[in-house]
Amino acid sequence: MAMATGPKPALLGGIKTRAARWPTWPVWDKTDEEAILGALRSSRWYRVGGTKVDAFETQYASLTGAPHCLATANGTSALLTSMAAMGIGAGDEVVIPAYTFVATVNAVMMLNALPVFADTDMDSFQVDARSMASRVTSQTTLLMPVHMAGAAADLDAILEVGKQKKVPVLEDACQAHLGEWRGRNVGTWGAAGCFSFQASKNLNSGEGGAILTASSDLVERAYAFHNNSNRRKVDGPFDGRGLNLRMTEFQGALLVSQMARIEEFAKRRDDNAKYLDSMLRQIPGINPQKNHGGCTRSAWHLFMLRYDSGPFNGLPRAKFLKALQAEGITCSSGYTPLNKSESVVRALATKSYQRVFGKKVLEEWKDRNHCPQNDKLCEQAVWFTQNMLIGSRADMEQIAEAVKKIQTWSRDLAKG
Repeated sequence: MAMATGPKPALLGGIKTRAARWPTWPVWDKTDEEAILGALRSSRWYRVGGTKVDAFETQYASLTGAPHCLATANGTSALLTSMAAMGIGAGDEVVIPAYTFVATVNAVMMLNALPVFADTDMDSFQVDARSMASRVTSQTTLLMPVHMAGAAADLDAILEVGKQKKVPVLEDACQAHLGEWRGRNVGTWGAAGCFSFQASKNLNSGEGGAILTASSDLVERAYAFHNNSNRRKVDGPFDGRGLNLRMTEFQGALLVSQMARIEEFAKRRDDNAKYLDSMLRQIPGINPQKNHGGCTRSAWHLFMLRYDSGPFNGLPRAKFLKALQAEGITCSSGYTPLNKSESVVRALATKSYQRVFGKKVLEEWKDRNHCPQNDKLCEQAVWFTQNMLIGSRADMEQIAEAVKKIQTWSRDLAKG
């Protein structure tokens, strides 16, 4: 048996690959300070009667090529508002990915609709369009793909499913600022698209969200819903429901300022992610996310890969992650199966769901929502966050170096 040679991993007493901190997020400067102070000094902190949120909506619509933009309090609010404006409610079924953040399903369940989970394409980490199609029933009123990590789901296939099944598509693009499908921004292909500006996002105002749509009717319905049932136009469309889900003038001002550097950082992430991808693909057992052919630009909110323990001498993923962390490489295991989450199971057991859908439908729900490919993905996934991708090429080389070091010493690490 050949002995491992070269620098030892930190977990085995060696010197860690990276001692420096990763780039911090968010990035801000004097222009952001002035933007916040401008909103403060205006004494108009509320969007109705203010100018900052209106300015953001105009500029974000222009940036993305969307006819209409409506700002909301956060990304979850954008999803909730869009669905309400589309008439989604109790008794409806909404098909969503099993591999996504919990906000996707939370928004569905806040309207007492039934989430139906589609399986995942393991290579792309995106929802499998064929699985989405198989989940559609006579009760399905919406397909909601997620553009995971900033790369586009297979929109050609998903939009065709929607067309064939006569079901609208709402894009959850909360992680995908400036992501593109066939040269056009994601979030502009379906009936509407939703974005988040939460603190971790590539465009960030702490919290915040936005809806993009080409429909003047839908945007006015959404405006009324997010503004406590108060219409923007006296004779505007309105179905009576509403909440306060408005964006503040402070958020709007900060987003306008932050947009000035979004393209610069997007290009840096793209360059670094492609460089990192080229190195990691040379390492047996490391399988970076593959984008669908129509994905002409990823936002790289995350850099994701699948870890195969075989070429690492059976080193478990948990130990691989621990070894990476010890090398100074920040990483995580990503999502767990959302279709099996305790929060979803508990919600479906509530009286309101029992009344709306009935015992038989809810008993059958578990069998309808098996996602075996997603289960496998959740056992193999490894994530690096977007702030790591705004560093230097040398930073990317350190990630690859650390992975190679761990593989070289994986037999010893597996014994420990």
